[in-house]
Amino acid sequence: MTTLDPAFREELSTLYRDLDAEIRKLGPVCELSGRCCRFHEYGHTLFLSEPEALVLVNEAPKPSRPLDDGETCPWQDNAGRCTAREARPMGCRVYYCDPNYADHAPELSETFIKRLKSLADRFDLPWNYAPLHRHLRALQDVFERERDLP
Repeated sequence: MTTLDPAFREELSTLYRDLDAEIRKLGPVCELSGRCCRFHEYGHTLFLSEPEALVLVNEAPKPSRPLDDGETCPWQDNAGRCTAREARPMGCRVYYCDPNYADHAPELSETFIKRLKSLADRFDLPWNYAPLHRHLRALQDVFERERDLP
């Protein structure tokens, strides 16, 4: 499966808008440090569902850097910015380096992951919640062909 039902994509967009609205209410500060995309350096892993990986591969622009084994996000540009803002998965949306926000992220993640899982189940989509690089390796043939990975 390399594409998603448009109805699923529309509902996923609504879920993302709801999540983004909840995060805005909490007011985390983004310092544009790029730490969120340098997984290994800052000791975190970006997990996402298979449907989110498909959205990322199909809708994000060409990656800014080569795919690695989970050290970084291939959509982080040389200035440390995300080039996949609209297609970014839930884990990217929830993560902020702001220590005043850190306690809110787990609850938001849990709430919205449940909604995402329910949505995937309703559309009979595979869940496969795994690190970003595992999804990208599994989709590598499509990824290289459709996005011309550097």
